[in-house]
Amino acid sequence: MSYVKPADLVTRMVDAGAYKIQMSTRDTLIRSFMGAALLTIAAAFAVTVGTSTGQPLLGALLFPVGFVMLYLLGYDLLTGVFTLAPLAVLDRRPGATVRGMLRNWGLVFVGNFGGAFLVAVLMAVYFTYGFATEPSPVGVAIGEIGHGRTIGYAEHGAAGMLTLFIRGVLCNWMVSTGVVLAMISDSVLGKIAAMWMPIMLFFYLGFEHSIVNMFLFPSGLLLGADFTVMDYLLWNELPTVVGNLVGGLLFVGVPLYVTYGRPAQRRVASVSGARPAAAARPVAAPEPVGAA
Repeated sequence: MSYVKPADLVTRMVDAGAYKIQMSTRDTLIRSFMGAALLTIAAAFAVTVGTSTGQPLLGALLFPVGFVMLYLLGYDLLTGVFTLAPLAVLDRRPGATVRGMLRNWGLVFVGNFGGAFLVAVLMAVYFTYGFATEPSPVGVAIGEIGHGRTIGYAEHGAAGMLTLFIRGVLCNWMVSTGVVLAMISDSVLGKIAAMWMPIMLFFYLGFEHSIVNMFLFPSGLLLGADFTVMDYLLWNELPTVVGNLVGGLLFVGVPLYVTYGRPAQRRVASVSGARPAAAARPVAAPEPVGAA
């Protein structure tokens, strides 16, 4: 399986970030909608497996199938663009501006929520025979997740909010590592093997992923769980989004860019007396990027 060296990997990351920033509104919304839909179906699958077998590790082991599908199809998740888009801005790529980056983040958030919410509605219908019966055991489990990860945090006050934020940071540290590792091979099998590991890890440890939560918590509300929309927003979704941004950018994107990207090239050039290589322009069809 071909291996892409870190310096070349960073170039791919910057290329992908620049491409995403400049993508059309239509394509951004469609790709983010579909990315969240595939990921959240996989989340429902993982919860079903864990609940049915009593083995949460088995559910976590299988959850990355959703990430693999969305990544190979080039769909987008907020967690991925949180890490890649800022690198294009730091690299001063043509067309990669702060305004364009924020536009991309906003569109991906909207598209992701739409895809995740659609799956939440469809799965709620599935778990209740069209709301004609009480939720199945899996539906009950999803409701319990929603309650524990909103009211459960709120009961601890500031300590709960800090824990929620840290879980969001740790989540996208792992998820964005999966995004990056998927670019480190040019073979399909190599990509799958590399991205599988950190995605499995984040899911089993119960870290907070803003897109997965866009499915779990609306599903819980539709299935009668004991928390409110405001509980979901204040005690999960919004702090998780901030934590995901910090985790992906601070612990994945920036360290790789600083040590292998243009700053590293400038340091080498200052020692050797050579001029640093010019940054590569965004390619027409860069690596697809998504995040679980």
